[in-house]
Amino acid sequence: MNARPLSFALRLFAALVAASALFSLPAALAVASADSTPSPVASFSQASPPPAGPADRIIIEKSKRTLTLFRQEQEIKSYKIALGRDPVGPKVQQGDNKTPEGVYFIDYKVRNSVYHRALHLSYPNPDDVERARTLGVPPGGSIMIHGMKEDKLWMGDVQYLFNWTNGCIALTNREMEELWDLVSVWTPVEIRP
Repeated sequence: MNARPLSFALRLFAALVAASALFSLPAALAVASADSTPSPVASFSQASPPPAGPADRIIIEKSKRTLTLFRQEQEIKSYKIALGRDPVGPKVQQGDNKTPEGVYFIDYKVRNSVYHRALHLSYPNPDDVERARTLGVPPGGSIMIHGMKEDKLWMGDVQYLFNWTNGCIALTNREMEELWDLVSVWTPVEIRP
């Protein structure tokens, strides 16, 4: 597959749409959080099975090394992940081996990647571009959620214990195949510190 990155204008539009979807939670959730009572998300997940269909949001928490899929605000699956070799802090420039932080989208899929399967993220977003411009450095690119290439398979299911990527997010190949089927292009991805 020889996919091209989308134009900057289209990425900006998509980022704005996703950001508004990510941060406009129902008032009920905000009230529940303020009252320190269990959130409707937690009680809903215990009360009924996940709604059918693909994930509609991904949250990556770098400090916890987790990638969690959500559908209709309900957690449907969580994975342990590997990060860039220098995982603390946001990606600032090309070659810094940091995993970005911010809101992105899966803008295309790569079925036959050297890393088994890959989901390309819309990094850099406008904030990343501006930060790099201010510092006079290139922001970098080609950030993906991917599996493991041949020379990393020795790590097996404990690959998440190592910081081995150049800034990407990595799962095992088996997990990547499962993730591949659960997400589609334009799924928003929020990467938290």
